Parts: sequence; C-alpha cells; structure tokens
Amino acid sequence: MARTLLNIIWQTALLWLVFRLGVYLVGVLHLALPGNVAGMLIMFALLTSGLVTPRYIETASGFLLKHFAFFFIPISVGLMSFGSLVRQSGLELLVILLVSAALGVAVTGMSVQLLQKRREP
Repeated sequence: MARTLLNIIWQTALLWLVFRLGVYLVGVLHLALPGNVAGMLIMFALLTSGLVTPRYIETASGFLLKHFAFFFIPISVGLMSFGSLVRQSGLELLVILLVSAALGVAVTGMSVQLLQKRREP
C-alpha cells in the first residue's frame, strides 16, 4: 500500500513536471498553443522515444483516470455563475459541444482503424 502510494506520488510529480515544462516553453517561446497541449506533446515525444516507458507513469495515470469525474466538479460549480450566458446562448453552446464531441469520436475512431490496419500483416 505504501509502495503504491509512493509510486502514485512520484509518477504524478513526473506528469506535473512535464505539464509545467510545456507551460514554461509556451511562455518562453511565445507559442500559439496551450501549455497543457505542449505538455502532452512533450510526453508523447518522451514515450515514443523510449526515454519514458509507460510503466513509469501507469500507476499514477490509472489512479487519475479512475478519479477523472472528480476533476469536473469545480468546472461544473463554476458554470453555475454563467447562468445568463447559458440562457442567452445555450442552444449555440450545445450545438458546438455536440459537433466537437462527434468530431473527436470520429477522428479517434479513424485513427484507431488506421493504426490497426498498419499493425496487421
């Protein structure tokens, strides 16, 4: 139990450091890219290069994914203060959310199919 907790702590620290590096690089280089996206690209590069293997982050990432819904509570509470905006532009926001979600699902599905075709002999 204590070993698992220590793994979660140091792996979360590693994930956080990569995120902060992305935010730092975006600020220093004045990139038109969110810092969290830059951090994900850095982590992708680290994983594909083999400098970081999945076992280095799997315990913390599994823990974070398991409790993923918990991270949306502050966002949901914050949205309550935008009631007038939702009443005014709610339909437009709903259409944007549905289209972007459908687009994300479609691109992910096509990517998985493409990668599976490349893997099969």
